[in-house]
Amino acid sequence: MSMYFAKKLPIPAEIKQEMPLSDRVSRIKKERDALIRSVFTGESDKFILIIGPCSADSPEPVLEYIRRLARLQEKVEDRVILIPRIYTNKPRTTGEGYKGMLHQPDPEKKPDLLAGIKAIRSLHQQAIEETGMTSADEMLYPENFRYLDDLLSYVAVGARSVEDQQHRMTVSGMDVPAGMKNPTSGNLSVMFNSVQAAQSAHNFIYRGWDVTTTGNDLAHVILRGAVNKHGGNMPNYHYEDLMLLYSLYANRGLKNPAAIIDVNHSNSNKKYKEQIRISHEVLHSRDYNPDLKKMIKGLMIESYLVEGRQEIGSGTHVFGQSITDACIGWEDTERLVLEIADRC
Repeated sequence: MSMYFAKKLPIPAEIKQEMPLSDRVSRIKKERDALIRSVFTGESDKFILIIGPCSADSPEPVLEYIRRLARLQEKVEDRVILIPRIYTNKPRTTGEGYKGMLHQPDPEKKPDLLAGIKAIRSLHQQAIEETGMTSADEMLYPENFRYLDDLLSYVAVGARSVEDQQHRMTVSGMDVPAGMKNPTSGNLSVMFNSVQAAQSAHNFIYRGWDVTTTGNDLAHVILRGAVNKHGGNMPNYHYEDLMLLYSLYANRGLKNPAAIIDVNHSNSNKKYKEQIRISHEVLHSRDYNPDLKKMIKGLMIESYLVEGRQEIGSGTHVFGQSITDACIGWEDTERLVLEIADRC
């Protein structure tokens, strides 16, 4: 047998019973969900920034980052909603390397999935308790979403997952905004098919249950750039790309047309400092055309306490520096958020 079953893990209901939410956390989530939803339905004209580390590597620096973000939120709350990225699952193109806190709650130690499940739930809970900010996470594994569904205010489906049927149908049962990224090929039809599927009702098998969903009218697109057949990055954040996106949305007749622009990944050619320039260029396009201003609801930015990235096991550890993709540092982050608020 090529698959070894090590141990049975607790189901989400058991983990939630062991690690319940306080009344305060539940109230904060309800209030934040309503605030964020109002942007995607067009009731609010606030601008959303889904911002934070490429991956949540350990609780201490992530919480310190979110504490700073909470203080910054107070300065811009009349114009901008900050949604911290607490990405606890890290997709790997080849399957090799650090797969996120779910797999390795300590990136320097061996994988421990049970400890990982508890660690990611604890981190999301603690962030809300300490800062009053609910967060975003990437749904890499649809069957694991229920461990966090009572904590998250935003969910992203990545470029390599967006074509998967189970991801699409799971999103159709969510009641929070879910961003469907364009695939690495850049095919926008695939992305829009994913949104259409997520906004539709479905009946399917989920965690051993026969489930029926009603559709998620807050499912929307995320542009993250693409990769051509030679491995080169192709951005899709320019004005012409955004106008094409607008016309495709108009032809689809989807609910609550909305777009988030990921200013890193293939859009920045993985040059993390370019996120600053790209953010301003998207805002310029948005200001220039009222249709784009209505459609583009926010940006996705990779940011941490210290700019750049570091290798795991290098012998020296920089507190608050990414161990996966490179991020902009706190000084640039604070300046950029304030500049974005001034333009919104």
